[in-house]
Amino acid sequence: MLFLGLAVNALFFRPLHRAETITVKVGRGEAFSSVVRKLKDQGAIPHEKVFSLWARLWRLDKKIHWGVYHLDLPMTPAAVLNRMIPGRGPFHRITVPEGLTAREIAALLDEAKVGDKERLLYAAANPALLAQIGLADKGIEGYLFPDTYYFPEGMTESEVLAAMVEEFHAAVDPMLNQAKSAPLTPHELVTLASLIEKETGDAAERPLVAAVFYNRLKIGLPLQSDPTAVYGLEAPPKTIKHKDLLNKTPYNTYWIKGLPPGPICNPGLPSLKAALAPAAVPYLYFVSKNDGSHLFSVEFTEHNRAVKTYQGGENKPAKGAEKRPAKRAAH
Repeated sequence: MLFLGLAVNALFFRPLHRAETITVKVGRGEAFSSVVRKLKDQGAIPHEKVFSLWARLWRLDKKIHWGVYHLDLPMTPAAVLNRMIPGRGPFHRITVPEGLTAREIAALLDEAKVGDKERLLYAAANPALLAQIGLADKGIEGYLFPDTYYFPEGMTESEVLAAMVEEFHAAVDPMLNQAKSAPLTPHELVTLASLIEKETGDAAERPLVAAVFYNRLKIGLPLQSDPTAVYGLEAPPKTIKHKDLLNKTPYNTYWIKGLPPGPICNPGLPSLKAALAPAAVPYLYFVSKNDGSHLFSVEFTEHNRAVKTYQGGENKPAKGAEKRPAKRAAH
């Protein structure tokens, strides 16, 4: 009974503590004992062993969610624990779909009240944050991992973006580390995956699209990926037309050879896997069949027939078409 009384007092009464706000970061997969130690060191809980025993007894130690927590002390230890468990504490739940740009993700997070759009975009371009998360020479585009997130209330815009990049590394780095013999650098693989993501929503087609791009890179043909032509525009069109392919930007693969300087969106795992494992096929061209799928071709004449069939003529925009805005690309 004495222990029970001490435990109740230790868990449900605020410890004597000056009023202050502390920040505790819980890493993905971090051991519960490490989290408890952080809380004790910062004065959030008075009794480490009692807190741990209570959490384990009620199986709450496995429900702690990663994130950055700003705790307004003094708080009861029970309240501290509840703040870190989705469904008990205040969390923002948001699903970030595959294929959005950083600007589109900022708008989505703003709408979900996770952060302010302009502050998110400012943070995304902040050299200090980019250096902190290892993207100083790459930029954040491509590394905001599409997933369902539970963001603790009060996270700053920089913390939210850093958490999404951490999610990318947790999900993707093991794959990239196994692909050391790949002909592309990790950043180039992410860039290629972003093109694949924008070109098709069909999981079965992604390795085929990857193969087309790899085959073109190998023989020096421009990639001629339509979505690259409108990336970075203030108001990119919803439907890409032939005139849009004339945009002279550093990302437009109708004007440049090889990959663009960086990703054009934030790809999901299927597109990243396709970039790492393209299909073993000789295709050099593909054109939309207007039903969500594409027709793939090896020969340019075969591709031209497909363009006429599905796009109504050679002058209509076709993904992977062997035409450039100003002149015919060399074979």
